[in-house]
Amino acid sequence: MAAVLYIVVPCYNEQEVLPITAPMFLQKIKDLAAAGKISDESRVLFVNDGSRDRTWEIISALAEEDEHYIGISQSRNRGHQNAVLAGLMEAKDRCDITISIDCDGQDDINAMDKMVDEYLGGCEVVYGVRESRDTDTFFKRATAQGFYKFLSAMGAEVVYNHADYRLISSRVLQEFANFKEVNLFLRGMIPLVGFKSTCVGYSRAERIAGESHYPLKKMLALAVDGITSLSVKPLHMITGFGVLVAFASFIGVIWAIVTALMGKTVAGWASTTCIVCFVSGVQLICLGIIGEYIGKIYMETKQRPRYIISERTWEKKK
Repeated sequence: MAAVLYIVVPCYNEQEVLPITAPMFLQKIKDLAAAGKISDESRVLFVNDGSRDRTWEIISALAEEDEHYIGISQSRNRGHQNAVLAGLMEAKDRCDITISIDCDGQDDINAMDKMVDEYLGGCEVVYGVRESRDTDTFFKRATAQGFYKFLSAMGAEVVYNHADYRLISSRVLQEFANFKEVNLFLRGMIPLVGFKSTCVGYSRAERIAGESHYPLKKMLALAVDGITSLSVKPLHMITGFGVLVAFASFIGVIWAIVTALMGKTVAGWASTTCIVCFVSGVQLICLGIIGEYIGKIYMETKQRPRYIISERTWEKKK
């Protein structure tokens, strides 16, 4: 029996691009089903992440037009990672495989063919990996590549140049459901589950319509989440740096005592100020890093739900 595929598409204020990309997702399901690779019971699952425009209206209308379209709506905006998670958890008991992909049409939809082939060949997770970043600005390309390298240096297990375009089997999702973190960084969490995996390369295009919902501020926030959620190496680094500064300070104290005993002390306002400012700056940076981790612990202990589904299109039809 052919596998049931759910294409999970997170949507936030996508009224401009959704009418363009939705038929593309539907056609891909029909093509894969016609080739005998997946079942005709496969679906396109849209996840409305608390959009403020007509996104949910469009999703509801699509669901009325064709049974292959279904949708869920979160009670409020909770962010891209939570929206993807909501779709995956909603789909895990309804299908055999999922493919998560953004709504903007930038990720090559034809890479799904090879992803499904790899699944049929025995892989449980297939990562979509960008082969080039020619469509990115120099700044975005440099910061993105630097981010992946920095994460690896911090000891986090991530797939280089992979975002959230991936195939995951239901078997993997059942195990992934046991991960209860509130602070989500899916591209670093999925590899932790294990199972046989591989990568499929693709080229990313320009956004078809609308505006990007990932400005620099959100990218930096995602980077911080990724580092602090997957690695404690920054804590080890500041501990080592603190020991180094303490050692240098100890040498300075000995030098000051020896100089004082020899009667060669000279009033040095500038040097004293520099030392105080340097040590104070180091302390504030270290406290900031520790604060990030304490904040994460604080949010985890609350055990708040990571998403709340307020509406489902199939419930409207009952």
